[in-house]
Amino acid sequence: MAIGDEFFSETPNSGIGTSNTSSDETANPLFLHHSDHPGLLLVSKKLSGDNYNSWYRAMKISLSAKNKIGFINGTIKETSVEKKPDEHALWQRCNDMVLSWILNSLEPELQDLVLYCTTPHAVWEDLRERFALGNAPLIFQVQRDIYLIKQGQSSIAAYYTKLKGLWDELASYNTITCTCRAQNDRSKLMQFLMGLNESYAATRGQILLMNPLPSLRQAYASLVQKEK
Repeated sequence: MAIGDEFFSETPNSGIGTSNTSSDETANPLFLHHSDHPGLLLVSKKLSGDNYNSWYRAMKISLSAKNKIGFINGTIKETSVEKKPDEHALWQRCNDMVLSWILNSLEPELQDLVLYCTTPHAVWEDLRERFALGNAPLIFQVQRDIYLIKQGQSSIAAYYTKLKGLWDELASYNTITCTCRAQNDRSKLMQFLMGLNESYAATRGQILLMNPLPSLRQAYASLVQKEK
């Protein structure tokens, strides 16, 4: 049984989550779709600790798509059970649902650390304090990985995909936009060419002699054709 299933094994039919819903209801952050359930896995890779940044981004996108961001940033407050009992019941249901989604996205050893937090916001902040790092160490690590990466036994496509993933990750950490896009693109092209196997030395030389230099995508396409 996934975490949270025991809280929702029997749920009164309040009209929330049925197929006959209006657009106003779906825009309400307390709305739950009929496909939502506590055992739902929102991300493909669970948080293990060292993958916090990728987990954070994936979870935030998924929760935003479900209109539940307010439960993790603290903007959706608990309603009064005395003054608005019906609304409080809906809030409690959504609160526990989002809490279950987050707990199910953690490796078992991390679940124990936050199991007794009562709100998604509390869990979110606890995980951030434990695992979030400043950008400088992350940028250093990614840049080092970029300069050390080599094609090795990988195909051109696999090598390029891994390198592009590192570039995208680096871009997500940089808060200052590069004013010289052409220079940035040329740097990526050089990094890509540096890591190629020596069997592509002739093709690499031809690319470097082109004036103007081809784009990264053009160089990649040329090398893939050569590989085939």
